[in-house]
Amino acid sequence: MFTQTHQFEPLLPADAHLEPLLGRAHELTRAATLLAGTRVPPELRALLRSMNSYYTNRIEGQHTRPQEIEQALRKDFSKDAKLAAKQRLAVAHIEAEVALEQRYGGVDAAPGLYSGDAVQVMHRELFGRLPAQDLMTDEGEQIVPGQFRQREVKVGQHMAPAFDSVPAFLHRWASLYGGVRRGEAAWVALACAHQRLGWVHPFIDGNGRVMRLHTHTLLSVLGYTGGLWSPLRGFARSTERYYALLADADSLRRGDLDGRGNLSQQALIAWADYVLEVCRDQVSFMGSMLDFKTLLLRLEACLVFESTVEKSGVRPESLRGLHYLFLSGQDMSRGDFKSMLGVSDRAATDALGALVKRGLLKSDTPQGKVRFGLPQHALRFLFPSLWPEAEADAASTMHRRSTC
Repeated sequence: MFTQTHQFEPLLPADAHLEPLLGRAHELTRAATLLAGTRVPPELRALLRSMNSYYTNRIEGQHTRPQEIEQALRKDFSKDAKLAAKQRLAVAHIEAEVALEQRYGGVDAAPGLYSGDAVQVMHRELFGRLPAQDLMTDEGEQIVPGQFRQREVKVGQHMAPAFDSVPAFLHRWASLYGGVRRGEAAWVALACAHQRLGWVHPFIDGNGRVMRLHTHTLLSVLGYTGGLWSPLRGFARSTERYYALLADADSLRRGDLDGRGNLSQQALIAWADYVLEVCRDQVSFMGSMLDFKTLLLRLEACLVFESTVEKSGVRPESLRGLHYLFLSGQDMSRGDFKSMLGVSDRAATDALGALVKRGLLKSDTPQGKVRFGLPQHALRFLFPSLWPEAEADAASTMHRRSTC
C-alpha cells in the first residue's frame, strides 16, 4: 500500500533526460501561441467544446453520437434512460469547460490549478451539474461531487495510494508541478501531472475526466489553445495507446538505468513524449484548417453544393460575406451582409434567409445581426476530418430525410 509521497517519484524526468522533451516543447510553444491568437467566429469554439465532450465520453467508453449532444444542448434528451444520462454528462462537460476557463482565467492563475482544491473544484464542476440519479457508479456506489474517495481502489494492475494519504500525495503533486517555470518546462510538467494525478486516483469515479479537464484547462490558461484545439481529440483517436502508456507509467523502476525514483522514469518519459506528440499533431491539424486561402475554397465548395445539389436557396454570391464574417469573427448587420452579395434586395433577402435556415448564418433574433454559423452538415466542406463522426452523423440524417 502506498502511503509515502516518495513512492510516486519521479514526478519529472531527471535533467539529463529532459532535453529532447524540452526541444519538442519549444517548437510546440511557438506554433500553439501563434494558433491561439487566430481570430475565428464564436460558433467554431462552441462546436469544438461539443467535440471535446464527445471525445472524452468516447475515451470512457460512454459513446454519444454528435447529433445526440446537439439535441441535448437544446434540452431534447432521449427517452432511453441510459442514453439520456450520457447526454447529460456530455452537456455537463461542456458547461464545466466554460466555468473552469472563466474561474482560472489568465496565465497568472496557472499555478493555482496545481492544488488539491482545484482538483476538487473540477470534479465538483462536472459532477455537480448532474441529477442524483446520474451520480452512481456502475457498482451502485454514490458519487459525491468534489469528495475524495473514502476507500481503497485498484485500477487494472495499479493499487492506488491509501485513501487517507490522497491529500498528502496531492500536496506533493501540487508543490512540484505548480513550481515549474513557464515555457517549455510547463509542457513537460502538465504531461507528467496528468499521469501522476491518475496514479493518485483521488476520486471514487471520474478521475480520467478530471485529468483531461485539468490538462485542457491548464493549456487554455497558459494561452496555448485559444479554444481552438485540445489534446482530448488526439487522446480519443489513439485511445489504446493513451491507456497503455498511462498504465505503463505506473510501473515500478526497472533497474539501475531507470532513474532513481520508485516508479519507472523511462515509462514517464514515454508518456510525456506521447502527450507532446498529440499536442503537436492537434496544433498542426488545426493550423492547416485555419489557412484562410484554402478555407475560402472550402467555403466556395460548400455554397456550390448547397446551391446545385441541395437546392436550399443558398447562393454562391454569399461567399464574400461569409468569408468576411469568418475572418472578422464578429457580427454584422443584415443590411451590410446583403449589400455584399451584389444582387437585388429581394434576392439578397431570400439568400440571407436560406443561409440562416441552413445554419450557415446565426442570429439571436429574427431581425438581429448575423454571424458565421457552423452546422454539422457543413463540416465535411469547411473542416474536413476535424470531427469525422459528426460528418457521418449529419450525412446519415440528410440521407434519411431525402428518402422519406
